[in-house]
Amino acid sequence: MRILAATLLACLPLTSFAAETYDERLQGFDYGWPVNTFRFESQRQPLEMAYLDVAPTGAAMAGTVVLLHGKNFCAGTWRDAITALSAAGYRVIAPDQVGFCKSSKPERYQYSFGQLAANTEALLAHLNLDSTQVNLVGHSMGGMLAARFALMYPQQLRTLALVNPIGLEDWKAKGVPWRSVDAWYANELKTSFDSIRKYQLDVYYGGDWTPEYEHWARMQAGMYAGTGKQAVAWSQALTSDMVFNQPVVYELPNLRVPTTLFIGQKDRTAIGRDLAPPALKATLGDYPALGKAAAAAIPGATLVTFDDLGHSPQVQDPKRFNATLLKALR
Repeated sequence: MRILAATLLACLPLTSFAAETYDERLQGFDYGWPVNTFRFESQRQPLEMAYLDVAPTGAAMAGTVVLLHGKNFCAGTWRDAITALSAAGYRVIAPDQVGFCKSSKPERYQYSFGQLAANTEALLAHLNLDSTQVNLVGHSMGGMLAARFALMYPQQLRTLALVNPIGLEDWKAKGVPWRSVDAWYANELKTSFDSIRKYQLDVYYGGDWTPEYEHWARMQAGMYAGTGKQAVAWSQALTSDMVFNQPVVYELPNLRVPTTLFIGQKDRTAIGRDLAPPALKATLGDYPALGKAAAAAIPGATLVTFDDLGHSPQVQDPKRFNATLLKALR
């Protein structure tokens, strides 16, 4: 009977088991390093930005790497990159932006990439970083933020790395219909592990799925399953509106920081794709073309492609991605 019961349990889908749940600050999910808190005031309210500050474990080099997460990711998602960078002698700073993961989720906040860049700059000032030795790495939405930071504070950066950044095309200008924050919010309230997995499987990973993707998808889903679901969904709605309405593509020629683009060629991410007419939908998120166009637009940019990877090369093939990133930093 025990063997039969075990066999039956093994046949059940993963979603049949009790899902892990977290509150709106992702308490209980371990990033692997102590989480620090930067307290500051913005838009007439006290806020908290969670961040990792990982010291080098190898021979210390003159430099710091700041890692900016994507919209469906957190500071902890950089786990393998943090380990590799620290071992190579870099100090690593990885914040959770306001509105995400372990940081504050204010009910009223005017989100903009300029505001998030200013928040990040305030954190770096708080940490007294040598501004001439900061290497900034941004993934997905974090790539949009990293580009904005580099436009606002170029003197503070040594290098810029953009990992499958979104915002390399203007979805609204291409004809993707606008939607209200209320509509974004209604969609966010429907989020579950199954919907996250389906989206990432189709858009991020080209139809492939591994236990590693599962770990990070359950991290995200746990916040929607917990007591802070409404706060998480509202913050995600506000930041979706920010991403859709603030493309960075037009300003890429103004970047003056040495830039490397890391582009997984199987990525098809495009915000608002679900509302696009079929003919338009088929053209969106063409990362092989978008990566080439971005590299051509950014003065002196270097383009690195991963033909077999998608939206998150640092998660899909950490060893190869980290080796490539370290080479670019050197």
